[in-house]
Amino acid sequence: MKEVTKEVYLKWYEDMLLWRKFEDKLAALYIQQKVRGFLHLYNGQEAVLAGALHAMDLTKDKMITAYRNHVQPIGMGVDPRRIMAELMGKATGTSKGMGGSMHIFSKEHRFYGGHGIVGGQIPLGAGLAFGDKYNGTGGVTMTYFGDGAARQGSLHEAFNMAMLWKLPVVFIVENNGYAMGTSVERTANHTDIWKLGLGYEMPCGPVDGMNPVKVAEAMTEAIDRARRGDGPTFLEMKTYRYRGHSMSDAQLYRSKDEVEEYKKIDPITQILDVILDQKYANEDEIEVIDQRVKALVEECVQFAEESPYPEIQQLYDVVYDQENYPFTPHKL
Repeated sequence: MKEVTKEVYLKWYEDMLLWRKFEDKLAALYIQQKVRGFLHLYNGQEAVLAGALHAMDLTKDKMITAYRNHVQPIGMGVDPRRIMAELMGKATGTSKGMGGSMHIFSKEHRFYGGHGIVGGQIPLGAGLAFGDKYNGTGGVTMTYFGDGAARQGSLHEAFNMAMLWKLPVVFIVENNGYAMGTSVERTANHTDIWKLGLGYEMPCGPVDGMNPVKVAEAMTEAIDRARRGDGPTFLEMKTYRYRGHSMSDAQLYRSKDEVEEYKKIDPITQILDVILDQKYANEDEIEVIDQRVKALVEECVQFAEESPYPEIQQLYDVVYDQENYPFTPHKL
């Protein structure tokens, strides 16, 4: 694994804090009805992304996930201002304001969504990996899904084909304990989701998804295996979300005490403790990072607020242009 240096810890802290504050701001904007539709926030699960990015090669590796997908593209290199604009339905967004919260996408940065169909991205991730193997790119696809999606039949089809063809893909279930409002214990007669990989003789195992170091270790091993041509891995990231499944979730299925217990192992706090204990930065230097993150989030909001909504013509400009087909030509 790439060494976890002082610089890595400081980057992890700033990145995870940005993701947390970005989501917090979205929650406020949602209440103001500036963000519409569904909104699923990532608070508490940041270590899963931070550790994975440390192990990835962002020049060729890909990522695909479900609809809790705002901060992943930021980590992959997408301008956070454009993501904020997309969430507010503005023309400067990543999909020109037509995708919204659940469908963030950036081909340029190899982030392939953002999918509203539960489990729909699992076979797509295998397909992206097939493309890399076929074209010999050396890239690996990180395919994320929630514990609820692990009950979808598409998972088994994708696992079988990925093993059969030794595809360069890492399947990651972000087990935050609840599929919407249904606990893992109520959805299957087993609680170790990672064991689903055993049926396909796929390398698999559990990972502490609240610690980016543990995530990075597991992801490095899985990515190296895939890049060697030895096929897929299935990892169960045991994590937790501090907010509801979506902004409309009343969270009646869990207690406030349970949430507070998990906040004691908050991934951001864990990293900050290491930084201070190892004297990688002092309180004043941490404050500078905090203010830099706050300013960036406000800059994102200002950019989105000042951006225009799409023109009506855009609805016609984004349809497919096919020769001799009697519709408005594709202009974008």
